[in-house]
Amino acid sequence: MDMSCLLKAEAVRVIGSPSSKKRLFQELGEVAQAVYGLNAGAAIDCLQERESLGPTGVGHGVALPHARIDGRDTVCGVFVKLERPFDYGSVDKAPVDLVFALFAPRDAGVEHLKALAYVSRTLRDPAVCAKLRANSEPLTLHAILSSASKSKAA
Repeated sequence: MDMSCLLKAEAVRVIGSPSSKKRLFQELGEVAQAVYGLNAGAAIDCLQERESLGPTGVGHGVALPHARIDGRDTVCGVFVKLERPFDYGSVDKAPVDLVFALFAPRDAGVEHLKALAYVSRTLRDPAVCAKLRANSEPLTLHAILSSASKSKAA
């Protein structure tokens, strides 16, 4: 798996701190619509539905919201760096500032799980997260994610 298959450079954004998780999901849905042509409302609803099953804040300031959605042929992602961390309700209670959302076809099965594991491995690396936190240019953030994932491909 390659980050370029999951994440377009245009789907990387830097935003302020959202007022709520719902507002963050709205931002993610709007980016997914603009970049991948997803229905923003459906994307937001699917993220909220998944989140109701349990928090997707995985710890150390990272959240991996994900959803299965109609109208997709492949898994795609949106990465958002928050200028100010906010309380996401993560498992470790730490505020979140790095968010990688995945949108998968409704019947993706293993493809969705592989993408989630791949992104999780990438963002579990403290050095990668430190580089992401030290930069605020979307193209640089995309390059960091892409180069980090290539080194983890093995």
